[in-house]
Amino acid sequence: MLQPRAIIAFLLTLLLWGLGADECRPQTAPALAGHGAGIWKAVVPPRPMRGEFDSLDPIGVAAGARIKADCSLNWIDPDDGKRYCFSSGTSLEFFLDRPHASIERARQGWRKLTTSQK
Repeated sequence: MLQPRAIIAFLLTLLLWGLGADECRPQTAPALAGHGAGIWKAVVPPRPMRGEFDSLDPIGVAAGARIKADCSLNWIDPDDGKRYCFSSGTSLEFFLDRPHASIERARQGWRKLTTSQK
């Protein structure tokens, strides 16, 4: 014999499953086409941003590497207003552990990179 609790749980499951059936269907491409280009387009600035070190990742510059960054991840130094662009969230987090020390290392790396180009 079934317990009353088991019967109630089963009926509630059926009820809840039936109520959400329409909302759980995957949307097709035509259904999504009228909604713009997605949430990521909302954070793209109207004109390209530029950062220090020719918009290269400062952690890469400090290591002597030219790692391009599109400035979608960036940090503005509150002391001087300069923008630093990052190629990844990991790079940004590492930079923010000690931002002023990271900037100094990047400046040293930048001097080496720019003098080796000439």
